[in-house]
Amino acid sequence: MSGRQKLLLAVLAGLLVVLYLVAVGGGRHDRGDPAARPGWLTRLGGGTAVDPATVEVDCAPPAAPPSPSVAGTVVTFRTGCVLRVADPGGLRTLVLRSRAPFEVTAPAPRGAQLTVHDEVAPGDDGTAEATVAVDRRTEVVLGCPGGDGCTVTVARS
Repeated sequence: MSGRQKLLLAVLAGLLVVLYLVAVGGGRHDRGDPAARPGWLTRLGGGTAVDPATVEVDCAPPAAPPSPSVAGTVVTFRTGCVLRVADPGGLRTLVLRSRAPFEVTAPAPRGAQLTVHDEVAPGDDGTAEATVAVDRRTEVVLGCPGGDGCTVTVARS
């Protein structure tokens, strides 16, 4: 091995040690939150939910008026509702939760000529959850299978 190769190998080894020390010294010293989204993803605009206060509710036949709660806005309806989401100013997610099955129909974001329909059923934890991507003023249609009545929460996250 020549002197140049030895020097290059020593420089690379030193660089690896410096990178290791920076990674260890500059890391977080808490355990972190495994459910938290990376900060860079939030800055790209994909990490925030629609504010429930910016959602207007129109149910037919008229149901109980939407009620605000700590978790978000609670909407109770018999057969169907239209949620009118104000322009969020970027890509956001509308988070809908219920303890019973419900249906959701919404246009795809980014001007795509596509309408998405989903029948949401409760999972193992007993909660049915739908997330709808919203990037402009949008109408989201909720349905209640069987017409027995549904309660859906427009969640904060």
